[in-house]
Parts: sequence; structure tokens; C-alpha cells
Amino acid sequence: MSKVRLEMTISLDGYAAGPDVGPDEPMGRGGEELHDWMFAGKSGPEVERFQTELFKDVGAVIVGRRMADLGIGPWGDDPVYHAPVFVITHRPAETIQKRGGTSYTFVTDGIEAAMNLAREAAGSQDVHIGGGPAIAQLFLNAGLVDEVRLHIAPRILGGGTRLFDNVDPEVHLVPRQVEGEPLATHLVYEVERAPAGD
Repeated sequence: MSKVRLEMTISLDGYAAGPDVGPDEPMGRGGEELHDWMFAGKSGPEVERFQTELFKDVGAVIVGRRMADLGIGPWGDDPVYHAPVFVITHRPAETIQKRGGTSYTFVTDGIEAAMNLAREAAGSQDVHIGGGPAIAQLFLNAGLVDEVRLHIAPRILGGGTRLFDNVDPEVHLVPRQVEGEPLATHLVYEVERAPAGD
């Protein structure tokens, strides 16, 4: 059965991006190190196989405008998603087509509209919410996430943007899976909301 999954890498102190995010440092100072678990010790073809596996069940992706603005260029002409990407924004823009099935559609009607478009595009496959943290918080608080996949890197950033700031305490993450490796601990949670009165 298809699901909506939020997937993000964070530091030990909870940051999904370091300070001073910008064109020169899209993940902020120190933020790129969070993804060493994906790339360290892997050749180009190995990284490509790894990323293909990561997105094999994904039929649509949702990201925020800032992530898209900082990422579309570096992600290249054949991005890893190979699926429609819906960008939540207040600034309209024309759809951008890339190779391999990736397109960027800019949605100005809010998160529910973006989710409806993503679900329709994904069909029987999963919808992947990629971030950034502010977008993740909106979807968690709206009850639109079924599963959270966290990759916790053994880094302390000391500042930046935390994933779980502003998340409603009524959102409960129920542990379902844990795996470890030297460069990250991988956790899977099912998302539940606390019953009224709890």
C-alpha cells in the first residue's frame, strides 16, 4: 500500500541544515557532512545505484521553494528522483522538465493542493517529502505523513535549522525499525496523533 513518507538526515543535535544556508552552501555550514553516509567511500556508479534504490518506490516528491531554488541547478539535468517533484511556493513559475522523468511543478495553493497532486501522480507508489525542515513541519502538523525515515549522522552542527522545531506535541512517532552503520543510524517511525484528551 502506498504511503506518504518524510525522509531526512539530521545531526545528533537535531539540525537538518547548518547555519548560513545559501547558494555557496545549500546545506549550511557543515551541513554537507550530514550526508557522508550516502557518499563516503562510494564511486560514481555506486552512488547512482544507491540513490536509485532509495527512490525506487517513490512516485512523486514534495519539496519547498528554498530547497528547490538551491537544488535544481546542482541536481543536474537527470536528477535522482525520476518522478514529478511538486514545489510548494508563493511565487508562481513555469514547470521545469528534466531528463529521466523528473519535472518541477510549482504549487501556490498550499500543502493540501501539493499533496493531492503528488498522490495523483504517484498512483500506487509512495509520496516522498524531502524538505526542508519547515515544509516537513507543516506536513507533520497537518497529519499528512504516514512514516518518518530519519538518518542521524554522528555530527554536531551547533546551529542551523532543526527538523522538529514547531512540531505539534500531539504528533507521535512510533518506532518501527533501527539500523546502524558508522556514518549514520537509520530509524523508521510510524506517525500517529495522540487521541483527544491525552
